[in-house]
Amino acid sequence: MEVKTLNDQQLIANYLKGNEKSFEELLSRHKDRIYTSIYLFVKDHSLAEDIFQEVFIKIIDTLRKGKYNHEGKFLQWALRISYNMCVDYFRRTRRRPKVSATETFDIFDVLQNTDLNAEQNMIKSQTHQKIRSLVDMLPPEQREVVILRHYADMSFKEIAQLTRVSINTALGRMRYALINIRKMVEEKEVVLQ
Repeated sequence: MEVKTLNDQQLIANYLKGNEKSFEELLSRHKDRIYTSIYLFVKDHSLAEDIFQEVFIKIIDTLRKGKYNHEGKFLQWALRISYNMCVDYFRRTRRRPKVSATETFDIFDVLQNTDLNAEQNMIKSQTHQKIRSLVDMLPPEQREVVILRHYADMSFKEIAQLTRVSINTALGRMRYALINIRKMVEEKEVVLQ
């Protein structure tokens, strides 16, 4: 059977039997989503690459020691590891993640962009920048849920598992984040259009 047609569990089993190609397929299948989730937290390409490598070293180590729990999905497990490593990094350096664009990457560039004229593009860009700055002002738990939901495209179930809270808590944090953003828009009289 060709490696590309195997599911994640079969790839892991084959890798543990010595088939390196199986791990390569597992890595290529999930690397973009894992790297993007790390990058969205750290906002630095070289740091994201370092953490990404640490994540896969930990994954390999855990698999080889036979400590991987087959009950969960591989991607959710890998995202949890990457999330924990990002949190550890921020604890060590006392930094907090920011939702901001860089010269080479802006999450809003990925969003669908119908043919807009120059003025509409400028307004859209300014709106996105205002929203990012409002998200940055949220309390850490609320900001985290907004980043994971809208920037990493995770479901509330995945967010709850990743942050080790109930789905209701994750939903509540999102609800309060939206309420707080609305309050900030009103208080600061931010015009979003």
